[in-house]
Amino acid sequence: MADNTKNTAKSTQATQAGSDSANKGTGHGHTSIDDSVVSKIAGIATREVSGVYDLGGGMDRFAGSVREFVSGGSANVSQGIAVEVGERQAAVDVTIIAEYGVAIHELAEAIRQNVISSVERMTGLEVTEVNVDVSDVHTDYQTPQEREEEAAKQREEQRKAIAAANEPKEQPRVQ
Repeated sequence: MADNTKNTAKSTQATQAGSDSANKGTGHGHTSIDDSVVSKIAGIATREVSGVYDLGGGMDRFAGSVREFVSGGSANVSQGIAVEVGERQAAVDVTIIAEYGVAIHELAEAIRQNVISSVERMTGLEVTEVNVDVSDVHTDYQTPQEREEEAAKQREEQRKAIAAANEPKEQPRVQ
């Protein structure tokens, strides 16, 4: 019985030491975690929560779409995420667009729990707070003009696909 108590005490000390060493030296070296790493983890964790339509507010989303276009389509997973990372702690601010119909207070709590769980598990940092800012609600409602523009865009894409399918194809030359 005394042996089990010693082993449990050693195990507890090892676990505490492991969780405290996220950003400090362990005697074998120093680990530092960049803000961008925490931002990416928080962004992915937020997107995993059902009811989140997108991340960021109006300007964040505009800048993100320009960045995607310029970079050739790679999405910025930390869009709408701001973090402060210290020696042992991190604070996260999340800006989202919620799906219409979800209970926003429950969505915010689910985001908090998923972000805290993911960041703490992957980095060893204690997350002191996760602030959730809901900047908009996404609806599928479209004005008649938006519906017509969407239909015209689809007709144009169909026309291009048919034209491409009807183009004569070059036969490979046999030598």
